[in-house]
Amino acid sequence: MKGQKPNIYLIGMMGTGKTSVGKLLAQRLSMEFLDSDCSIERKIGLEIKQIFQAEGESKFRALEDEFITSGHPMDGCIVSCGGGLVAIDGMMAKLKSKGIVVCLWANSETIFDRVKNDRSRPLLQVKNPLLEIQRIINRRQEIYLKANLVIDTDTLKENEVVDAIINHPGLSTYSA
Repeated sequence: MKGQKPNIYLIGMMGTGKTSVGKLLAQRLSMEFLDSDCSIERKIGLEIKQIFQAEGESKFRALEDEFITSGHPMDGCIVSCGGGLVAIDGMMAKLKSKGIVVCLWANSETIFDRVKNDRSRPLLQVKNPLLEIQRIINRRQEIYLKANLVIDTDTLKENEVVDAIINHPGLSTYSA
């Protein structure tokens, strides 16, 4: 639809609030909410965990790339991206060419506390999930911090994160 707002892509680690914040943000800005993982699951007919088990992480990353390249509307959407999506070579530049990239950030202890009981997360099915979370953060931090906006969600409620996004000077055209 002509005149739509450019997409906002929410990136960051699991447990930083991308889905819950994304839904609230979409509601406040009257935009459509999409979750890349859910969209891929619907298209393929398998849960993310099953895709990882059956086809491996590289197949899943290819599906993420396909979703960003051509699997969603070009504007008017808040897109919650899977945590590892930006690890794909060239993905940050691709996201920035399609809209505004907002990284939701949290430390490893906060993330662990938020996701420790979620058995659907394939990257956490290890002996020491907290250590694995920190390892993943260390590997992805540099790319996450290249977002247009980074918001530390450690001590913020979902509505406060939404307010921080909406009130950021770089997003003034999105005002609710």
